[in-house]
Amino acid sequence: MGTRERYEPGAFSWVELATSDAAAAKDFYGTLLGWEYEDNDIGDGGVYSMGKVDGHYVGALYETDAPPHWSSYVTVESADAAAEKAKEHGAELVAEPFDVMGAGRMAVVQDPSGAVVSLWEAKDHIGAGLVNAPGGLSWNDLMTHDVAKASSFYCALFGWEVADVEGAPGDRLVIRNGERLNGGMATIPDEAGEDVPPHWLPYFAVEDVDRAVAAAGDAGGTQIADAMDVPAGRFAVLADPQGVVFAVFAGNLDD
Repeated sequence: MGTRERYEPGAFSWVELATSDAAAAKDFYGTLLGWEYEDNDIGDGGVYSMGKVDGHYVGALYETDAPPHWSSYVTVESADAAAEKAKEHGAELVAEPFDVMGAGRMAVVQDPSGAVVSLWEAKDHIGAGLVNAPGGLSWNDLMTHDVAKASSFYCALFGWEVADVEGAPGDRLVIRNGERLNGGMATIPDEAGEDVPPHWLPYFAVEDVDRAVAAAGDAGGTQIADAMDVPAGRFAVLADPQGVVFAVFAGNLDD
């Protein structure tokens, strides 16, 4: 089981859903991923619901008037230094570095290809206590119209190394952060259309992809792409009832 007590800088460490209907989203992900929730008052009537699996934090969700979306977080040593470095390499700063109470300090940047990612400097909260296990985050793919531009940026910012995925259609790269696999990058498929903005796509581990697809449909979600077999296992791309896209995966998982 992939329990975590710390993350190396450059590692994905948290995922967070901004949704138009928190109650419906809690029901959906609770049914699909087995999330249980710890609700935290964040003032002005807001509630930050932290999802748990087997007592470990795995992600969070909250209600907002902004367009619904998933946010992926990468651990950094200093949110301020990483935000400044991101700007030096062509990123736009979406949110200046700020403290999240005693949990940590964060910033939000938009990479030169257009995708948004959050930078997390951990204090009391490291991020997910469980990954690479059913219900937990297992992968992140950058879907973009310019893989070359994006890979150059992220390698400079985080020290990632990337490599081509042999035999994969289009531009597809796998990311390594030190010795660990840390996600991938791929070109947004032509059939998705040029209107699809670049984004980080989170994958969640499940026991069985086809059962998860059926369960998502029963809970009001939709299937965006047919389930596909890959060397490591099987995955499918889904959307929750509020239209937020994510993926589920079953197969070989890192510890």
